[in-house]
Amino acid sequence: MDLRITEIFLSIQGESSHAGRPCSFVRLTGCPMRCVWCDSEYTFTGGERITFEDIFAKLEEFGCWLVEVTGGEPLAQKNVFPFITELCDRGYEVLIETGGYVSTENVDPRAKIILDVKCPASGEAERNHWPNLERLRSEKDEVKFVAADLEDWDFAKDIIAEYDLEDRCREILISPVHGIKNLPELVESIAQSGMSVRLNLQLHKYIWGPDARGI
Repeated sequence: MDLRITEIFLSIQGESSHAGRPCSFVRLTGCPMRCVWCDSEYTFTGGERITFEDIFAKLEEFGCWLVEVTGGEPLAQKNVFPFITELCDRGYEVLIETGGYVSTENVDPRAKIILDVKCPASGEAERNHWPNLERLRSEKDEVKFVAADLEDWDFAKDIIAEYDLEDRCREILISPVHGIKNLPELVESIAQSGMSVRLNLQLHKYIWGPDARGI
């Protein structure tokens, strides 16, 4: 079996509660969504078909036991589900970064979901697959809201309350779009909310810049 891959690389995890940890990334090609602020448009097309065994050989070279499967939208490729299972079988700690449009129902339960709920400024909020929120597990899964403005933050607060996310998942990540001008105002509102959330800055962009790839 194989997957269409944009890049495989070793770096540090730039986001989520795992930020700062060494991590191997398997970035799949293709995405059915077109978020306005997307920072990985280069994954929409192209890529190379790589067999599972060749992917595993590369991961073994890295020698890192934390692996993130990302994209694009990784769950849009049907072969990713057996690939995730084999990662888990081989003893890897597996993170799945998914945009929330594709169902997570068939993801191996040993993997950890980082679910990106699309806010209105993305232009894709109407395409969220809401049952994914009901599958989140408090002991391991995380939910992320990429916020471009205070309206997105208000949307996030409504969804957090509606789906009881403070109890349903391990972490709630509020991720400001990189470079937004009203960041201090957004952060102040988060601080005053009294909610159990985490400000989620993208470390890799501050280290290597917003347009770097393979890091």
